[in-house]
Amino acid sequence: MIKPWLAAARLRTLPLSISGIIVGCSLGNEYSWLYMKGGFFCCFGCPVVLKSSLFWLCVLTTIGFQVLSNFANDYGDGIKGTDDDREGEQRMVASGIISPKQMKNAMIITAIITLMLALCVIYVAFGSKNFSYSILFFFLGITSIIAAVKYTVGKSAYGYSGLGDIFVFLFFGWLSVVGSYFLYTKQINFDIFLPATAIGLLSAAVLNLNNMRDRIKDKKHEKNTLVVKIGSQNAKLYHYGLIVGALLSTLFYIYLNYHSPKQLIVLIAFIPLAMNMIVVGKNIIHKELDPELKKVALSTFLYAILFAIFN
Repeated sequence: MIKPWLAAARLRTLPLSISGIIVGCSLGNEYSWLYMKGGFFCCFGCPVVLKSSLFWLCVLTTIGFQVLSNFANDYGDGIKGTDDDREGEQRMVASGIISPKQMKNAMIITAIITLMLALCVIYVAFGSKNFSYSILFFFLGITSIIAAVKYTVGKSAYGYSGLGDIFVFLFFGWLSVVGSYFLYTKQINFDIFLPATAIGLLSAAVLNLNNMRDRIKDKKHEKNTLVVKIGSQNAKLYHYGLIVGALLSTLFYIYLNYHSPKQLIVLIAFIPLAMNMIVVGKNIIHKELDPELKKVALSTFLYAILFAIFN
């Protein structure tokens, strides 16, 4: 029975979800890439073990939020009938492989585990000091859980009213990057919002592709995503704007913080993104966009890795 749950967790979305954490932690602490490369083991006997733990706890917490969101999306769309004739990956609740009750229980368990991980992050980052910061991040953790669930669940699900792009931008971009940076530094500066914006825009591009693929089905089931509201042609222009916006944000950050030509290596990630723009521009059959989701998601992950190494 593990395969259906792995399918419901949508493992292919996880690299995208942790991209912001990689960027934020790499900016917040110079050893973050070392932690990601060597894991916990590289830090035994090392005075920086606490910060290594913080990085991995952030990764695990973010994965928890993403899995919760994926479970909730499967559940919400499944009980509303939105996934009955979907393109792309099969959904577990809609197909009857996992019952709504089972998925709901899984959501509750995942939410509890993720909240516990978030509390560990808060404790490792702030300890018994900075109580106000602890309260703030606890509130952000609760808000993230609610946002993960309310995307498709309930009558007021924001994914059904065209607000999904905004939430993805804020949570995958600004909160993920700036939040993880703040956990290390206990401060915020303007420059951090540039790579955070890039990650947020690329994450929104993945959602936009998903909504372009599902536009006809979503419209039929009154799931009024942004693509349904603006139409396919405008959605293509919007998609171009997201990717170009991410590129400009990255270039501006490098301009403000330039120290080596190696920083430009991060632009390699935009090569497959440029190819994606060409495919999107020529697209007529919606289901053919499904492979493009993976391309953009992995390009965003590559962006994060290259940024962590060279910036």
